[in-house]
Amino acid sequence: MSRWLTVWRAAQLVGVSRGALQQRVRLGELTLSDGRVSTDELLALYPETNLADSGMLERVAQIKEEAFGRRVRERLLPSQEVLAQRIFSQTQELADVRRYLQRYHSLVVDIGRRVKLLRHQPAADGDLRELEHFIDRGLAQALATEQADPLTVMDDMLKVMMAQVTVRPSGNEFCVEGHDTLLQAGLRAGLKLSYGCGNGTCGMCKVRVIAGQVAKTQAFDYPLSEAEKAQGYTLMCAHTAASSELTLELLEARGPQDIPMQQIVTAVRAVRNLAPNTRLLHLQTPRSHRLRFLAGQSVTLGFARSDGSDVHGTYPVASCPCDDRNLHFFIEEHPNDPFAKALFSDAIASGLSVTVHGPTGEFVLREGNRPLVFAVCDAAFAPVKSLIEHALALDEAPSLSLFWLATRSDGHFLENQCRAWSEALDQFEYELTQDPDPVAGARQVGRAMRADLFDIDCDFYLAGPQAFVSALQEELRTAGVPKSQISSHVVAEPVGETV
Repeated sequence: MSRWLTVWRAAQLVGVSRGALQQRVRLGELTLSDGRVSTDELLALYPETNLADSGMLERVAQIKEEAFGRRVRERLLPSQEVLAQRIFSQTQELADVRRYLQRYHSLVVDIGRRVKLLRHQPAADGDLRELEHFIDRGLAQALATEQADPLTVMDDMLKVMMAQVTVRPSGNEFCVEGHDTLLQAGLRAGLKLSYGCGNGTCGMCKVRVIAGQVAKTQAFDYPLSEAEKAQGYTLMCAHTAASSELTLELLEARGPQDIPMQQIVTAVRAVRNLAPNTRLLHLQTPRSHRLRFLAGQSVTLGFARSDGSDVHGTYPVASCPCDDRNLHFFIEEHPNDPFAKALFSDAIASGLSVTVHGPTGEFVLREGNRPLVFAVCDAAFAPVKSLIEHALALDEAPSLSLFWLATRSDGHFLENQCRAWSEALDQFEYELTQDPDPVAGARQVGRAMRADLFDIDCDFYLAGPQAFVSALQEELRTAGVPKSQISSHVVAEPVGETV
């Protein structure tokens, strides 16, 4: 018997992205009914799918490897208490199904008995005999043992290992794995959630549980009223999913206008050379005050010199919003950038307090499931890296393509990251180009795009100096790409302002 699965869970089971399945739906190869697909159609499209090849058994087997120990157990499986609750929930669901089947069985048997009694009455005729045979055949078929298809078996196992959460009213979905809280899992999936402290103090991540059960993972200080408790409100940062399926009611940010400005004092975690004139600055926020931002946005960094003067610089965040404590920045050496000069003179070192103010900017992912094309010049790879990681977390785009222009020999300072994405992900591809002139390089990128026969029905994200962005915008508009499908981030020339 076919089972109906959400697109998210179906993608998990057959080992493809949600974007790939949605593409199948658009092509008419897969039927979508109330947002769900049938296991019969999935098996017809992916006949090679089976429990042994799905990778799920390997994931469970990893837990037995002593080399991974506690870290692997926490990443792959929930706590014993939560695991017990999910298994109990599954057992309860099976018991309910069994009880309903018993009731239907009793009803059909009773109908058959009444039909037999009617046959002995004068009004009985051939129609009643046919009805009796129909009931007998139908009951026999219903009670016949039917082997479960592999997707059904895998789905039942998946429900215990990871819980599926559906968000209302948006309809977004995400899974909760290991010891993750609802907030951590939602952020890792790329959702634009409302939250503040992350430790149960502010109450900004308060949501209402519509269906399913949650389990508390840590103590929290925020006082929920009795009325809120009665209505099912809870804190995402302090709870995880106790049932295999959970439905939450919450409001998500629609865009940059819904993200508040914040000021956080962070600590320098590390400074690392990426190239001769490009450094990675790794900042870490306090556990009780994390930065809420959207992928592609920028912040202003500042610190106080020993003479009391303040040094500032504005840079895009290079890391994903799913890790809101660890903020990465790619900073180029520039004579007119005082913050960069301080970084390259080693005045900014591990342990230094750096104030983060922001976020700002509208260079963020748009809603939709079109293929994504990114074009970047030199260190403007920072916001694009954040966008790519966010897009991979959402798992909705059918494909992601990156074109990275370097105007100097060391411009591709994270080529290994691109290679890793390409090797690990079927839907990701990249091309590296070099040209000392950003305008000529932009035209070279445009030619590379056309050579790859890109459909104009893609979302394009451009980042780099004004000359690069303007030239590539002209290339895309000439190719017929609508303006609404092009987003740009222009890297401003540092002016040397010191406060």
